[in-house]
Amino acid sequence: MHVSAIKIDPYLNVDAGTMKPQEHGEVFVLNDGGEADLDLGNYERYLNITLTRENNITTGKIYQHVIQKERRGDYLGHTVQVVPHITDAIQDWIERVARIPVDDTNETPDVCIIELGGTIGDIESMPFVEGLVQLRRRAGRNNFLQIHVSYIPVIGGEQKTKPTQQAIKSVRSMGLIPDLIACRCEIPLSESAIDKVARFCQVDNRQVIGVRDMPSTYQVPMLLEQQGLIDLLRDILHLDPAPLDAPSNTTTPTSLYQRGQATWRRWKELSIGVERHFEPVNIVLVGKYTELHDSYLSVVKSLEHAAMRCHRKLELTWVDASHLERPTPTSTPSPSSSSIINRSSSSSSNKPHAHSNSATNITSHSRYHKAWHAVINAQGILIPGGFGIRGTEGMLAAAQWARENHKPYLGICLGMQIAVIEYARNVCGIDGATSAEFDGQAKDPVVVFMPEIDKLNMGGTMRLGLRPTLWQPDSEWSKLRKLYGGAKKTEILERHRHRYEINPEYVERLQDAGMHFVGKDDKGERMEIVELKDREWFVGVQFHPEYLSRVLQPSKPYLGFVAASAGVLDQVTRDLELEAAGKEKLLANGNEELVNGVGKLGLF
Repeated sequence: MHVSAIKIDPYLNVDAGTMKPQEHGEVFVLNDGGEADLDLGNYERYLNITLTRENNITTGKIYQHVIQKERRGDYLGHTVQVVPHITDAIQDWIERVARIPVDDTNETPDVCIIELGGTIGDIESMPFVEGLVQLRRRAGRNNFLQIHVSYIPVIGGEQKTKPTQQAIKSVRSMGLIPDLIACRCEIPLSESAIDKVARFCQVDNRQVIGVRDMPSTYQVPMLLEQQGLIDLLRDILHLDPAPLDAPSNTTTPTSLYQRGQATWRRWKELSIGVERHFEPVNIVLVGKYTELHDSYLSVVKSLEHAAMRCHRKLELTWVDASHLERPTPTSTPSPSSSSIINRSSSSSSNKPHAHSNSATNITSHSRYHKAWHAVINAQGILIPGGFGIRGTEGMLAAAQWARENHKPYLGICLGMQIAVIEYARNVCGIDGATSAEFDGQAKDPVVVFMPEIDKLNMGGTMRLGLRPTLWQPDSEWSKLRKLYGGAKKTEILERHRHRYEINPEYVERLQDAGMHFVGKDDKGERMEIVELKDREWFVGVQFHPEYLSRVLQPSKPYLGFVAASAGVLDQVTRDLELEAAGKEKLLANGNEELVNGVGKLGLF
C-alpha cells in the first residue's frame, strides 16, 4: 500500500521558514526546498516517503491562493467568502495533493493521512474543520476515517475521561464524527476508562485506542498493532483484506508484500532491541536553541537511528553554547567571594545590587563549569545549524577542544563553518578569522554571505532543497566517502538550508594547512564537506543530512559520527560495504526495486 500525508497548520504564515525555533520547533526542509512543519519530517521518516511543500497547508497559503484567484477574476464577480470559497479551496488542495506520488514507484497513493494541527475551538481552525466536514461528504462512504486524539490526565491515580468527552462533544457539534478515538496517557488505559469514553462518545470499545508512553517512540506502531488498529482501518476503509502474516487471497503484489513483511520484522528487531543495548554512547549537542529540544528534532532522530544501527543506547547531553564562553569577570569564584552573599555590612547595604550581582556571577561560573564538564566527558561533540552570533564563541571553543583532543566531531551547516573558522584562527594563524554573519566589517571573513541570496526578503530566499555534492579527486581516503559508497560513488544528494558559505579566497590556504574540502557543489565553487585526515572522525558538512535520515537507513554523517564515538566505525564501514555488494547483486539480477539508491523500504 502506498501512503501519503498532509499536515494542516492553521497559522497565517505562508510556511514555517521565518519562525523562531524556540517557538515552533525546527524547520523541516523538503527536496523541493519547501520549509515545512517538523511533522512532515516525522511522516517522511516513519513512512519512508518524499513529500513536497504542497503537503504542508497553512492558512496563509490558502488565503494567498484564494486572493490570487480573486485578483485574476476567476470568481466572475461573486462575493468571495470563507464558505464556500475558502472551504472549497481547502478540499481541492487536499484532493489534488493526496494523489501526488510520494515514492519512486510513481504510483498514486492509496491512503492519505491528513493531520489538522491546533485545538478544537480555535478560531483559526474553523475554516479547516468546516472544510473537512464537507470533504467527508465529498469523499463518500468508506473513503474517509477520522481519528480524534485526546489526552487522558491522571489525577490522584485516577484516569479522568471528562476532558475527552467534552472534546468529542465539541467536535461532533461542528459536524466531525470520530470513527476512532486515540487516548494519550502516561500509563495503560484502564478498562473502566475505555468503557467510559466509548459509552459517552457513542463508539464501540474497540474504537478507543490507548496510546500510552513507551520506552521508545519506535515501539508505538507495535502497540497500535496489538490493539487491532490494522483490522479497524481495514474494516472502516474497506482495504485489502490480506492479513499481515499470509499473502494468500490478496491482490497485493508478492514483491511489495514481502518487502513490507521484511521491513516490519526489521523494525521490531531494532525497536525492541533498544532496551537491550545497555552499552551507552554519550553525545554532547552544543547548540543555540537547547531550551526547546524540538528545535533539533531531526538531529536527535538521526542520532537515534545511528545509535540503533550501532547497537548502542544514545545518551544525549544538551549544552547551551553560550555557557561554554568564559564568564566575566574571568576569575573563578573563591570561597571568600561566595561568602559575600551572607555578609551583612554597611558597605553591602549601600550597594543594593551587590548580592544579586554576586549570585549571578556564581551562577554563570557554575553553568560554565557544568557545560565544560559535559563537553570534556562526552564521547562525541556535535554542533548543529543555527543563525546569529550568540553562543558562537562557545561553539568555537568546543570545536577547538574536539580537534586538539582527537574527539569525534560533527559540524552541521553552522557547525561546519565554526570548524573552519576555528582552524583558520588556531592552525593557519588568521587571528581575525570570523563570519560575515557575526561581523559585517571583518578583515578576514572566512565565511561570507552568498552573493545570489536576497538580502531584503527573508521567507524562502535561502539556498534550499536537494542539491548535489561531488567528491573531489584524491578523496578516496575520506571516512565519510567510504560510508556513502567509496570511490564507486562520485556524487551524493542532500538537502540544504543556508545563506552563508565558506569564502573561496581562503580555501587554498586552509587546505595547505591540512583542512581538506573533500566535497564541493556541482560547479566546484561551494565547499560542501570538510574533513581532517589525521582524526578518527572530524567532519563538517554544509548540508543538513538529518532531513534524509530514516529509521532503517541512518544518515551517513550521523552514522559515522556515532560509530566513531562508540569505537565501532571500522565495523560499521565493513557492514555497509557488504550491504552495497548485496545491492549490486540485486541490480545485476535485474531487481530495480530501489529508491534513491537504497532498498525501497530501507533494508539495504
